[in-house]
Order: sequence, then C-alpha cells, then structure tokens
Amino acid sequence: MNFQPYFKDKKITVMGLGLLGRGVGDVAFMAAAGAEVVVTDLKSKDELQTSVDQLSEYKNITYVLGEHRTEDFENKDFILVAAGVPMDSKYLKHAVEAAVPLKQSAALFAELTEIPVIGVTGTRGKSTVTHMIHHVLQTVTDGEVLLGGNIRGVSNLQLLHKVKEDSLAVMELDSWQLQGWGWSKRSPLISVFTNFMQDHLNYYQKEGLTEEEAMSLYFADKANIFKYQDESGVLITVPEVFDRAKQLSGVTLGQEVILADESLLPEDMILAMPGEHNKQNAALAYAALKATSLSDEEIFHGFATFGGVPGRLEYLGEINDVKIFNDNNATTPQATVRGLEAVGNVDDKAVILIVGGTDKGIDVSELVKAISTYCKHVILYSGTGTEKLKTLLPDSVSTEEFELLTDCVDAAFRVGLPGDILLFSPAFSSFGKYYKNEYDRNDQFIAAVNERADVI
Repeated sequence: MNFQPYFKDKKITVMGLGLLGRGVGDVAFMAAAGAEVVVTDLKSKDELQTSVDQLSEYKNITYVLGEHRTEDFENKDFILVAAGVPMDSKYLKHAVEAAVPLKQSAALFAELTEIPVIGVTGTRGKSTVTHMIHHVLQTVTDGEVLLGGNIRGVSNLQLLHKVKEDSLAVMELDSWQLQGWGWSKRSPLISVFTNFMQDHLNYYQKEGLTEEEAMSLYFADKANIFKYQDESGVLITVPEVFDRAKQLSGVTLGQEVILADESLLPEDMILAMPGEHNKQNAALAYAALKATSLSDEEIFHGFATFGGVPGRLEYLGEINDVKIFNDNNATTPQATVRGLEAVGNVDDKAVILIVGGTDKGIDVSELVKAISTYCKHVILYSGTGTEKLKTLLPDSVSTEEFELLTDCVDAAFRVGLPGDILLFSPAFSSFGKYYKNEYDRNDQFIAAVNERADVI
C-alpha cells in the first residue's frame, strides 16, 4: 500500500524533532514523499545535531531551531505535533485560529491506513500489555502485526512502508499521543485502558487548577482511546476507569465493555514475568486477544513465552549472587511500589533500591511505606523528587545519595551480599542534566551494571 502521494507537495510544519528517533523517522518519510517540511524545535541545533545529521540527504527540509515562529504555524496543510507539547502553546492556538489542522503521527497512521488498531493506554502497565498482545499475535498469526505508538525508536509514519491489506497494528498510546486521536476524532477498534492513577501533574496542573481538575484533564486525554468508538468497538478496562468514563459528558459508551481481572485467567497459567500486578496485565491482554478471536490455547501458549519488556522489572542476571532487576520505566511512586512488591519479601529485607529523579507532583507516602517494608538499603540519585522523598523516609531506613547513576551502582555492589536483590526503580521522571530522556537513563544503568560485571 502506497501512502506517499498523500504527502507529496504538502506544506507541513513538524513541531518537535527530538532525539528518540521517532521524529526523525516521521520527517524522513514525509520529506522522501515530496513534502515541503519545516522542522521547528526549542532545542538548539547543537542539541539536535545527531537528529539533524540523519536528515542531511533531504533538501526539502527547513530548520527553525532554538525557537518557534508564528509564521510556521499558518498557511500549512497541517502541523505534525510531537508528544508532550504544552496544551496551552500559543503556536498551536495560532494554528487553530489560522484553520491549520493539528495531527500526531500515531493517529495519522490510523487515519491513512484504516487498518484495525488495538490501542493500549493507562498510567501503569500499558507497555507490558502492548508488548504482550503483540507477542502473542506475532506468535500465532501469519499476517503483518505492526507495533507502534510510544515505542522506542519507532516512527509511526515509517510503519506505513510495512502496511498490507491484512495488517493489524498494536499501539501503546500515552496521554499526549491520544491528544492526536482526539483531534482526528477517532479511537482504536479495540481499546485497553489499564488503570488511572496520579501522573504528569507537572504537565496538567497549570496555575489556578486544583489537583482534581488537573487529573480530569489527564483523564480527558486518555479517554480519547474509547471516546470515538462505535458499536463495533471493544473497550477493555477496570471498574475504577469505567466509573470515571461514565461521568464524561458527551460519551455514550455504546461499544462492548469488558471489565478484566485475574478471574479471567486459569490458576495453572504459566507467566514468565514476576509480580502480582502482571497477572492483571495478563488479564487485560487476554481480553483484548479474545476480542481478535484467538483461542485460549493460542493465548496462553504466547503468555508462557513472553519474557517481559526491557526496563520493566527486566531481570539482568546476577553479579556475586546479587540478583539485578531493571525497572527504569517505573516513573511514578506507585510503579516502584509494585516493583518492590514483586521482587521483595516482607520477612527478609533484601532489596537494595536505587531511586530518584525529578518530581512530578505525585504523593510518595505509599512508596515510603513500601521502602520501610522491603528495603535493607536505599541509594538515592539526586533530583527534586529525591529531595521530596528523603525528607519523608524514617531514620530507620539506611540511605546514601549520589548525583551519578554509575556511583549509585557502585555503591549498591559495595553493600550487596549474596542473596540480595538490586532493584533500579526510579519512581520519578528522568529530566535533568545527566539524562536526555528515560531511555538514556535506562542505557546508562545497564552500561554501569555491565561495566561492574566486567571488573568482578
């Protein structure tokens, strides 16, 4: 299927190039298709040099870096908006006033292809559920099963090259990407909404808003995953989300709704991933896969061979009989609590926790309690969230603090004894001078562990 004619000769502004590869891939696709592209980003050319270098062959790209200009948001066919652009951006407001459509790449992919999409969102668990569904479908089907949305290094527009008549897409969709689905007034055919908890308050809680008002804005973006489904659609979720969904004005919920919990799963099901919370993830994935008409045998065989997602309670092995788990993508206190519950033991405080980062405005009291329950030692790496956490930790909790993740890893192995568990589970976001993004933080942790393994 050829989608390039859609872009030929179109005038497009891309707001946000980034360093993750997704923006580069999107821009490259549109430029190769013959679009006239303006790339604008508040980061400087020096900061974005690695991304810009990858696009050097295209002469139909104009760069406006280190700033945005009003004129780049008018007289365009559309604006392709990167995830996370502020809701109240004056440039997006100008584009809307100038009747220029706003689009995001995941929703644009769905708009152009019209293939069935299984979309997964939620505060926690969405990556695991997305990859679990994709793994099972890839295992048991012969067709092209595409993986997109909020996937590291994957450009949604580059996926257009792979689309066939019988293709199916599984997409992890965060709240920012779902803004784009709202702009296009569409929802995936099968939608999974794993849960809804405090997160991204630093994005949604603008001046003058209460916490609940900010949470309502956050939920409204998430709700685009089911808001535009018709009666042929399927929404798979949990009671708390469904109750909140029923309170949204203008939403009829005429689609099939499935409330998923562990009762859907047989007791003898084999699940390779640790943690009780992953049984709930499996129940959500099971319901979505049943909606595609797979058999129980096919689904549970796939579950037994799914080892998990990198950065989500990822088992990295042992060094000196200390088990190492990488839970880098636990970017909320609640997620770190689930990680501690999964690998820790109340009767044997054997967890050495590396935690810290930038505050997102989320309550940490549950995390403080879990640390006291499961941890023998806590290694903090500096950040605004770290400052908030350490003021609440009781004196009985043994701690030390470092600025660099490599120093944290070294410290962990200094105190680690055979039988201990090293859990890297940040609980906060990765913004700061030492990390470009959460993926960079993930890579730095793994590199530090590997370096430590080489010298022991």
